[in-house]
Amino acid sequence: MSLFERYLTLWVALCIVAGVALGHVLPGPIQAIGAMEIAQVNLPVAVLIWLMIIPMLLKIDFAALGQVREHWRGIGVTLFINWAVKPFSMALLGWLFIGWLFRPWLPETQIDSYIAGLILLAAAPCTAMVFVWSNLADGEPHFTLSQVALNDAIMVVAFAPVVGLLLGLSAITVPWETLLLSVGLYIVVPVIAAQLWRRALLRRGAVALQAMQKTLGPISLVALLVTLVLLFAFQGRQIIDQPLVIALLAVPILIQVYFNSGLAYWLNRRFGVAHCVAAPSALIGASNFFELAVAAAISLFGFESGAALATVVGVLIEVPVMLSVVKIVRSSKDWYERGAAPAHVLKGKAAE
Repeated sequence: MSLFERYLTLWVALCIVAGVALGHVLPGPIQAIGAMEIAQVNLPVAVLIWLMIIPMLLKIDFAALGQVREHWRGIGVTLFINWAVKPFSMALLGWLFIGWLFRPWLPETQIDSYIAGLILLAAAPCTAMVFVWSNLADGEPHFTLSQVALNDAIMVVAFAPVVGLLLGLSAITVPWETLLLSVGLYIVVPVIAAQLWRRALLRRGAVALQAMQKTLGPISLVALLVTLVLLFAFQGRQIIDQPLVIALLAVPILIQVYFNSGLAYWLNRRFGVAHCVAAPSALIGASNFFELAVAAAISLFGFESGAALATVVGVLIEVPVMLSVVKIVRSSKDWYERGAAPAHVLKGKAAE
């Protein structure tokens, strides 16, 4: 993990301060940027989102899908967590905490929007940052690559239906045209563009691809931070007036991360999956593709919405929370292997 990535939480915090300040000092220009929309999609943000997502997707080799059968138990557990548990558990936690327990301390007009943002956050499995978490946890690289490639392929067709279903259950009006447009803009087009670019670079050799990834890495993170500055410029007054909101939104996100990572880890142990596969499986099952969630929230509900703020809270706590999960799976390796099937333990040790 680079120095920039290691202190991502600090940079996000500084973006909050900068965004709030800009919203108060330059309200006119900020509002003008917010008004640059086509079909409810903010054009400057769309460009920034592409700068975030495409460099990350450039790392994905969809040819790795052929390796799925080698780690089918771990793949099955992670898919179950990502698509059958995480979005629904987050929706439940959102209804419980935001819609009920914390309701008296939150602005009534934003309750549904906050829940929608949490759902958007949980419905998008993480992609690029998973490689960082997997590396820190001594994860099996081929499993990580094939799992991420499979998740991205599923996300193209499953993200909109899952979000639409859960928003509908939450009695939130689903703007289907905008949702489908968001899927096209922020999943389909970037995936296609990244794969075409990847193939073009590989024709010049693997070194060319690695050099481009190294060049684009900082650009991706800078684009994320600039997006957050703009977002908090619109959210500034709400944050200053109600700072408790961010802390309350963090509660269901934290519970969701530890619950899903723990469940994935336990299921892998029960099925005798090697630790080098179970570790990244738990991390992939817990983390979120927050770049997509932020983009979709802005497109669906606007810059100033509670949904956009809820997804940004996910960004704020992602790095420290996932680092704690990495520490847990590493420190519990001996316990894990005592309960896993001997054959898979031996295979995992050999892979290490």
